[in-house]
Amino acid sequence: MARPRTPLLDRERIGTVALQLVADQGEFSVPQIARALGVQTASVYHHVDGRAGVVELVRERVCAAIDGGSLEGGPWDRALEAWARSYRAAFAAYPKAIPLLMTTPVRAPMVLAQYERAVALLLAAGFPVERVMPLLTGLENLVLGSALDLAAPEAMWEPTPGTPLLAGALAVHGAAAGAPGRADAAFDLGLAAFLAYARGLLATPPA
Repeated sequence: MARPRTPLLDRERIGTVALQLVADQGEFSVPQIARALGVQTASVYHHVDGRAGVVELVRERVCAAIDGGSLEGGPWDRALEAWARSYRAAFAAYPKAIPLLMTTPVRAPMVLAQYERAVALLLAAGFPVERVMPLLTGLENLVLGSALDLAAPEAMWEPTPGTPLLAGALAVHGAAAGAPGRADAAFDLGLAAFLAYARGLLATPPA
C-alpha cells in the first residue's frame, strides 16, 4: 500500500485534540486522544513525552494567544498591564484548562520565553531580583482567577431579606450606566491595585 501523503499523527494533531478534550471536559486521557485520531495509544507516545508532554502541547496552544511582544518597550507598568490583559483573554477562552495547567510545572519553551521577558522587564525597571517572582506569581493569580470568573454567571449572589446591604450594593452596581460586567470591573480594580503596589515597591528598598 502507498504511504499516506499526510501523516496520520503528529504533535500538532495531538495538541489540537487534547485541547478540545480539555475545553469540553476539563481533562483528557491519552487513550481518548488516540481514539479521536483513529490510532493506537502507543502511537501517541511516539510523538510526546508521556502525559506531561501532552499537557505542554495544550499549554502552548492556550498561551499562543498571549501577546508576549507587549513586554518589550514602553514603561514597565504599561507593558505589564498589556501582558496581563492579553494573558487573561487567552485563558478566558479555555477556562477549563486553568486547573490542569496551573497544577503542572511549566516546561514549554515558548511559555518560558515569555516569563524570561517578564523577568527582564522588571529587573530593567529596577526591581530587586528577590521581588520579581512574587510579583509575577501574584499577577498570575489575579489573571487566572479573573479568567475563571469570566466563565461564571454574571449574577453570582442571590440576596435574601436578611442581606439588605448586599442587595443594595448589587443594585447600585447593576444600575450604573455603562458599568463594566462584574468580572471585568473586579479585574480592573485588582490590576490597578496590583500595579499601584508594585510602583510602591520601587520606592521601598527590600528589608
